[in-house]
Amino acid sequence: MKTLMSYIKPYSFTIGIEFVIKFLGTIMDLFLPWLLSYMIDDVVPQNNLGAVYFYGSLMVLCAIAALVFNIVANRMAIKTARNVTERLRYDLFAKISFLSSRQTDTFTTPSLISRLTSDTYNVHQMVDRMQRLGVRAPILLIGGIIVTLTLEPVLTLILIGILPLLAAIVLFVSRKGVKLYSKTQAAVDGMVRKVQENMTGMRVIKALSKTEYEKQRFDEINTEVIERDQKAGMLMALTNPVMNLMLNIALTLVVVVGAYRVNAGISLPGKIVAFLSYVTIILNALLTVTRLFVLYSKGGASARRIEEILTAPDEMQILDTEEYSEQSPYHVEFRNVSFSYNKVRDNLSGISFALKRGETLGIIGATGSGKSTILNLLLRFYDPDMGRILIDGTDIRAIPFETLRTKFGVVFQNDFLFADTVRENIDFGRGLNDAQIASAADAAQAGFIQTKEDGFLHQLAIKGSNLSGGQQQRVLIARALAADPEILLLDDASSALDYMTDAAMRKALHHDYSHTTSIIIAQRISSIMNADHIVMIEDGAIIGSGSHDELLQSCESYREIFETQMEEVCCG
Repeated sequence: MKTLMSYIKPYSFTIGIEFVIKFLGTIMDLFLPWLLSYMIDDVVPQNNLGAVYFYGSLMVLCAIAALVFNIVANRMAIKTARNVTERLRYDLFAKISFLSSRQTDTFTTPSLISRLTSDTYNVHQMVDRMQRLGVRAPILLIGGIIVTLTLEPVLTLILIGILPLLAAIVLFVSRKGVKLYSKTQAAVDGMVRKVQENMTGMRVIKALSKTEYEKQRFDEINTEVIERDQKAGMLMALTNPVMNLMLNIALTLVVVVGAYRVNAGISLPGKIVAFLSYVTIILNALLTVTRLFVLYSKGGASARRIEEILTAPDEMQILDTEEYSEQSPYHVEFRNVSFSYNKVRDNLSGISFALKRGETLGIIGATGSGKSTILNLLLRFYDPDMGRILIDGTDIRAIPFETLRTKFGVVFQNDFLFADTVRENIDFGRGLNDAQIASAADAAQAGFIQTKEDGFLHQLAIKGSNLSGGQQQRVLIARALAADPEILLLDDASSALDYMTDAAMRKALHHDYSHTTSIIIAQRISSIMNADHIVMIEDGAIIGSGSHDELLQSCESYREIFETQMEEVCCG
């Protein structure tokens, strides 16, 4: 909650003005029953019609003033809540964008999504209602008790006697509610994860006729969310019936005692009528307070989840450039790099290679051998546990992210296309000109774009589903090439291309991007056999390195892959 308060603090002045306006409007509401009591007991017995009209008009003016003040204060509260939530959601999104990949793995993507959506909504509701009702209800409650003390102290004692019990109930329920709503939000994370998986893999689910199976699995998760929410809701639902029972008992006692006092001539009818009005106001204020505690329980739980993200430490620190720079003939260099995702088993162990500017490194190995991890480390999505990674002799940990990332053109193994035009997907908001876009598309062998009626303005569906797999990869490669990067990273980016298109693309890269240092991960040896250097990865370690011809002689695993693939090509 401390973090949330820092977002509310800039609006303290506005909230203060809103408080004054809300206070005045609430006082007008509290003044009405007192005026009614005065009219019944003092004005009406005088048979003065003018006085009746005067005090009646005064009551109407108080009612109108209360309405206007409350409307103005509520509009200010809504605006403040909107602005707080907007800033909070923006900063949360920005923080998520700069979390280290290890932190993202820890929080999980579905949890981050639910914190950005449902949790910020809960916080918005809390901030809004606390301003609108959190001021009015306590004033009506405390002010109503104070006024009733001046009207009928004996009857007021009945109400005051029951208030500590009601406060204890509210405190108990709210403390339990925060824990239960935290568990509910954790269950929502799981549901978001399941929805995300199903939406991504819907075609596979349908193709394997597993729709009913996935529906059943989702139903189990959905049931867990409902059960946890129901458990929290049932606890919170206890407050209204219990409080209604206690307050109705108090109201009954007030009516009985009040009737006795009027009959005995101790009190006046107008005071009893006014007192009953105040009792209604006080009871409604108490019920509002209980609803506020429900909102606070949900909003507080969500605020804590958001705070976990916003206060997460910046793991990727930028080191001193001078201390971590040296003269080096190499453009990209890995020096004895080791890394583990889970700190249990090394995913990479002792990886070393060096590339001069314009050279190409080919990486091949079995699935899960650590090939993509090399690119993740080079892009500094993670920091190595041991060893160093350098670009032009500077440790990448000493290069600001905005400088480091602009050096690369990347196609990831599971990359994505937006539901936008082909041009925008290649440009990616970088402000590239048409010549750059066209040149990159040519090098990527994406000539099919020109065959479309609207060319580069052709609209793509979500994830580029209206293109074939090979066409999607060529658009992605064009995106990577369009800004003429210093370093090109291709992670199995040509797997959907036929051999002729793949060969033509490699030829274009060699001719048009000879100044670019390239690291190419591939399953097909034909995609990397002409690289300046090739490394064979197995279980996170380099088991062979050299040129294609050298590896055929020195690395048995490489030779076996080559012979198998050549046999497939010949037989195919």
